[in-house]
Amino acid sequence: MNRRLLACAAAVTALFAGTAVMAQSDVIKQRQAILKGFGDVTKPVGGMLRGNAAFDLATVQKALDAYAKGGKELPALFPAGSGTGDTGALPAVWQDQAKFDGLFAKLASDATAARAAITDEASFKANFPGVIRTCGTCHDSFRKKS
Repeated sequence: MNRRLLACAAAVTALFAGTAVMAQSDVIKQRQAILKGFGDVTKPVGGMLRGNAAFDLATVQKALDAYAKGGKELPALFPAGSGTGDTGALPAVWQDQAKFDGLFAKLASDATAARAAITDEASFKANFPGVIRTCGTCHDSFRKKS
């Protein structure tokens, strides 16, 4: 009886451990997908900022919408214990979680405000750099250098 109970307990423990590893992997993949999406929508906008591409309001709005949405979703995708494995997140994410989460809130807020303010190329060049500065702050403090 004790051996069966012990075997059952071991099986349940293994199941939960496997689920935790899979769940951790899932949040890492989810946050990577959002952050890769940020990169994808930023590339054409970067060209506009540098003068290498014509200003396109719809492309700018798409980027700002992605930042606003992702900024709201990302804090939940960095739970405690998800700092190992295939991730570029530094331990500082969990050591200063309030600052980290605050940067995502700022990104979402700034993107929403810029979305309302940007109507033409001049307002784009005046407002967009402030939004992406928050990205740089996060990369400098919370992302492994590649």
